[in-house]
Amino acid sequence: MIHAPRAAAAPAVKASADPVRVMPLGDSITGSPGCWRAVLWNRLQSTGYTGVDFVGTLGPQGCGQEHDGDNEGHGGELVTNTADRNLLPARLAATRPDVVMMHFGTNDVWSNIPPDRILAAYTKLVEQMRASNPDMRVLVAQIIPMNPGTCAACAQRVVDLNARIPAWAGATSTSRSPVTVVDQWTGFSTATDTYDGVHPDASGDDRIAARWYPALAALLDEGVPGGPGDPGDPGDGEPACTATFRAVSSWQGGYQGEVTVTNTSSAPLSGWTVTVVPSGGARVTQVWNGTLTTASGTATVTNAAWNGALAPGASAGFGLIAGGADATGSPSATVGCTARAATS
Repeated sequence: MIHAPRAAAAPAVKASADPVRVMPLGDSITGSPGCWRAVLWNRLQSTGYTGVDFVGTLGPQGCGQEHDGDNEGHGGELVTNTADRNLLPARLAATRPDVVMMHFGTNDVWSNIPPDRILAAYTKLVEQMRASNPDMRVLVAQIIPMNPGTCAACAQRVVDLNARIPAWAGATSTSRSPVTVVDQWTGFSTATDTYDGVHPDASGDDRIAARWYPALAALLDEGVPGGPGDPGDPGDGEPACTATFRAVSSWQGGYQGEVTVTNTSSAPLSGWTVTVVPSGGARVTQVWNGTLTTASGTATVTNAAWNGALAPGASAGFGLIAGGADATGSPSATVGCTARAATS
């Protein structure tokens, strides 16, 4: 996981006949009309980052200045519904982004959906992004504050969610598909930067764009695989894997789960390591088909002797038992995967 820089360095000029495709993803903070996108687009253009194509199945919604208005900001949408209904894969297939900028969860917070469920939805969306593009770069916002007159508890709920995002990103990020946290919360005032305690006004749009800019510019300077500055996709042969969690059964104070590991690279793997952070205060106490170590609530599982070698696209798995779970919640866990390349 990478924290985005807060101040922009002087950028290099980036222009290409094959632009980097960037998807702004979220709810009405991103769309309806989401004019920070117009501010960001024009700042990129004026500072030499002309090889950028904003993409999405939704078109521009005004904002009073010329910009590339394509986006995936669906007003009123919950990130948990997007994940549960598998809405993202078709949107990815239609737009083929190289980078996703995600500010998502405002409606979930308003609906009092707990951070564990929101982060599990984030994980599923990132897995779908990587299925679309194994080299996907993901920028994830710590969302802007909320203080609507009809939701007194929303302000603290945003704080609670944002506090969890860096650890989630650290467990989810990989060297091939890094997840970068962009702090959109600090310094943002619902009194002066929104018109209703939730949605940004012109001042808020400027602040949001200013936070996205250095994180996106850093990716453009680096050279996004598949975009400008990437002549032959050298990362294609690098080891990469994804991990997905599934609850098998639960009981008072614990549950059984299953984690599936998939080789998402074009080369064989000799092994893998998965981090598991259970929700609700649970702790992994036992695994099979893997070797367990634990530290500070994070379980680390390495492959067994017989299930580490994976051909491209192949999968393996392990089971686990977790104890100390909140009996009122649904079993879930944040998982991340690190792959080891096969030696020749």
